[in-house]
Amino acid sequence: MNCEICGSEIKGQPYKTKIDNSLMVTCKECSKYGKVQQTPQRPTNRKNKSNQKNNNSRRRPQQNTRRIQEEEFELIEGYQKRIKDAREKQQLTQKKLGEKIYERESVIAHIESGKMIPDERLAHKLEKTLRIKIVEKIESNEREFRDIGRLREATIGDIARIKRS
Repeated sequence: MNCEICGSEIKGQPYKTKIDNSLMVTCKECSKYGKVQQTPQRPTNRKNKSNQKNNNSRRRPQQNTRRIQEEEFELIEGYQKRIKDAREKQQLTQKKLGEKIYERESVIAHIESGKMIPDERLAHKLEKTLRIKIVEKIESNEREFRDIGRLREATIGDIARIKRS
């Protein structure tokens, strides 16, 4: 795994660092440029083995929470018109639709006028309620970079020069 700032290979555990409201995977050295959100966990050694057996019986089973590939979604072109047409077809006012999906009428009005772009959660609620499709899955080009071998993804360090104090 490579650091998203300097591009060097991360030795040991990576740091999840928040830099200018962006969560990034960084090496130890680059983690000082932001606020560390999650530090690598150190293994704990227990002195008393009998205590460990008792504690294991109370633990929840460990779940595999690691995602292999992040899915990315994008709104289709003309989603505003599709939402408005579907709402009118079901004879719903903006207020009634807002009540159905637990949002304010002004949010629906802003989405339909294009002044507001719904987040993924809200877009899925609109899709389900109006029985339409406004979100599409984007395929990642990450596999292409791995296959090429000599090319790698650009990092922030490639783009911006970091001023070291």
